[in-house]
Amino acid sequence: MLTVTIPGKRTLELKHIVLDFNGTMACDGYLIPGVKERLNLLAEKLEVHILTADTFGLCKTSCRGINGCISILSSEIGAPEKEKYVESLGTESVIAVGNGANDALMLSRAALGIMIMGLEGAAVKALQTADVIARDINSALDMLLNPKRLIATLRL
Repeated sequence: MLTVTIPGKRTLELKHIVLDFNGTMACDGYLIPGVKERLNLLAEKLEVHILTADTFGLCKTSCRGINGCISILSSEIGAPEKEKYVESLGTESVIAVGNGANDALMLSRAALGIMIMGLEGAAVKALQTADVIARDINSALDMLLNPKRLIATLRL
C-alpha cells in the first residue's frame, strides 16, 4: 500500500495502479524505456493493472517482465469498460494513469487520476478529469516513487 497525506485535502491509501498502455506507457505499441523498472519498483507497494485495446497487438510482448496483470478490453468503446474496472477495485484505492479520451472516466473515478502528456499527445477530456498532469510516464511513476513530489503538487 502507498499512503500519501495531502495537506489541506485528505490521506490517500492506494492499493492499485491502473494504466492505459498505448499512448501512456508505450508509443506505437512499444514500451517506453524505463517504465518496466519503475513499475516493478511500484509493484512492491501497489498491484499493477494494465488496460488496453492493444491497437498494435504488442502489449503482452512489450510488457513481458512487468510484475502486474494485463487486461485486453473487449469493447471497441473502452471508456466504460475502464471505468468499471477501476470501480471493481474500489475507486478510493486506485491510481489511474492515461492520456486518451477513453481514459477520462477512469481518471475521474480513481482516488488519483494522472494524465500523461506523452509523445502521442493527450485528449482534452482526459486533461479535464485528471488530478495531476505529467509530461511523460516516467515522470508520473517517479512522482509515485517519491510521493513528496505528489504532495507538493496537490497540497492546498
